[in-house]
This record gives sequence, structure tokens and C-alpha cells, in this order.
Amino acid sequence: MFQILHGVNVDWMRRRHIAYWVSGLCVLASAVSLILHGGPRYGVDFTGGTLLEIAVTPAPPADVVRAAVDRAGFVGGEIQALQEPGQFLIRIGATTVGSDPARAISDAIRATQSGAKIEILRVDAVGPRVGSELRGAAIKAVFLALGLILIYVAIRYDWRYAGGAVVALFHDVFIALGAVSMANREVTLTVVAALLTIAGFSINDTIVVFDRIRERKQALRREKPETVMNLAVNETLSRTVITSLTVTLTVLALYFLGGEVIHDFSFTLLVGIVFGTYSSVYVASALALDTQLYLERAGSRGKK
Repeated sequence: MFQILHGVNVDWMRRRHIAYWVSGLCVLASAVSLILHGGPRYGVDFTGGTLLEIAVTPAPPADVVRAAVDRAGFVGGEIQALQEPGQFLIRIGATTVGSDPARAISDAIRATQSGAKIEILRVDAVGPRVGSELRGAAIKAVFLALGLILIYVAIRYDWRYAGGAVVALFHDVFIALGAVSMANREVTLTVVAALLTIAGFSINDTIVVFDRIRERKQALRREKPETVMNLAVNETLSRTVITSLTVTLTVLALYFLGGEVIHDFSFTLLVGIVFGTYSSVYVASALALDTQLYLERAGSRGKK
């Protein structure tokens, strides 16, 4: 197998309590951000309404577009200027959706800027009932995935490992959701897809480490659990770095070259990859080790 790291001998488990504090602070920061924002900022997919992406030439100030949206009858609509000059993202709530908001807003902008050329790049419309159903289905999908992964790890490996694996998954998904909240980005169907992708990426990395732990545990029965886990992590480190680096480069390309439509998806995925790689060692494996040590101590006390 191709390797870029040879002869690595790092005592990962000795620093696991520091990592617990780091993870705890990241989870706390995510929770605080979600509380301050009143929960996730749901997009049109989940709340209902219309999302318009328009390009106006020559490019007007955002205030001009905002005033035009109000004059068109969609008071309270959110306007966001995109990176390209003259491009705007307009979000209209479900209660103010008209029969043809794209045309009404275009006419209002032309009334302000005569001769302006307006191109409708995207129109997404979702009813409030459909949005509520999609939100419920998305939440169920995330928790169902976590539950099935818990069952798989408990059967395939050791029930003592299952807790660490699921805590690591929750850790990765929750911090990624917190990063979306901190960046004031909307939670849409594409963001939910990114969260589920993070769960898959994280458990795949964790399973590789757990597989090697199980192999080394059988071969080195007399060694301390910390020694076995450090050896397993060091032996899989090269594979972990190569995989994570390859995926990170791909996601960075999507973020910078994929356009505004998939910015939120690639941003969420990038955060999840970083924490998913970290959590395979310092959350899943570390918790599995502490669980094993606790049960061994409890067993020793029971024999006395």
C-alpha cells in the first residue's frame, strides 16, 4: 500500500484528555451559536417560500434592489449580494409569495433603473406544508443514520466501541451544524446531504482504525490497551492522511470553483472532514479506550 508516513510512533492516547477539552469547547461553541440564533437558520427548502437568484446589468447597489423588492409587494424579503457584481440572492417568505415574484421584482428594478438588463438565474419555490414535511424527514434521516451505525458497530466489532463511534459521529455532525450557524448560513437540503456525507466519511475512517485495533489486540494480548491503540492509529495514519487530503482538495475545488449554489454544501463538508479525521483518533478511539479501562477497573473491584 502506498504510504507517505513511515515509522510513526506518536503516543496519541496520552493526550486524549486535552482533546476532550478541545472537543467539549467546540461543541459548546456550536450549541451557544445555535441558541443565540434561535436554532438553525432554515432555508426555503424547510420553511417554504421562494428563492431567486438574479443578475442585473449594470450592477445596482443592494439597497436599490431591496427597495425594489419592497415596492413589488414582498416587504421583509432578504437580499444578499453575491461575489459576482450585479448578482443577488433574494429570499421571500412563504406568506408573501405571489403568483410570479420573479417578474414582479424584475419590473420593480427596471422601474428604478431604466434600461437595466435582468437575468433570472434560479427560482426555487416551496410551499410551507412541503417545507415542514421536508424538515421533519431530514431530522429523521440524520438520527436514523446514527442509530443504524450504532447497531452496525456493536455487531461488527465490540459493543464497547459502539458508544465511541456514535459519540464521534454526533460530535462531527453537531460541530459542522454549529459552523453553519456561526457563518450565518442557511440549512437547506444540500446542507443536510453534506451532514449525512460527513457521517459516512467519519464512520468509514473510524472503522479502518477499529479494524486495525482489533487485529493488534488479538496479536498483542499482553500489551496495555493504550499501547495497542497507539500502534493501530500510527499504522493507519498514512492512509488517513492520504484519504483526508484527497477529499479536502476535491471539496476546496467545489467551494472555489463550483459557484454559489454549492457553497454551503462544500463549506459544511470541509468542516466535517477536518473534525471527522480528528475524531476518529481523539473521540472514537479515545472513548473506546476509556470505556475498556473503566470496565477492567470495575471488573477488578468486583473480584475483590
